[in-house]
Amino acid sequence: MARPYPAARPATPDVAPVAHPGAVDDLDDLDARLESAIEQLLAARREGASVCPSEAARVVDPAGWRAVMPAARAAAGRLAAAGRVEVTQGGRVVDVATARGPVRVRRAVRDPS
Repeated sequence: MARPYPAARPATPDVAPVAHPGAVDDLDDLDARLESAIEQLLAARREGASVCPSEAARVVDPAGWRAVMPAARAAAGRLAAAGRVEVTQGGRVVDVATARGPVRVRRAVRDPS
């Protein structure tokens, strides 16, 4: 028997959920929405704050966010490869492709020079 999980936290007010939760069928669209959700969540946070990829998954698909988690981690990896974010684990920058366990995503630290 499946264990019931509590309802997901409401999305950040500035980040609107997908119009039809659970209707994730176009991978390219899913990828773009996850990347956008990560960036919007970070923009709504103070400088230096981080988000969990699960927050983006919940924004994109509130009812089926767990199934979207691998794509959310991949979206974080693409943003990191582009230099737009950093993926961390235990406060250290890591490669999301090889990291095991929970990771966080923060804005990329820019060189002040």
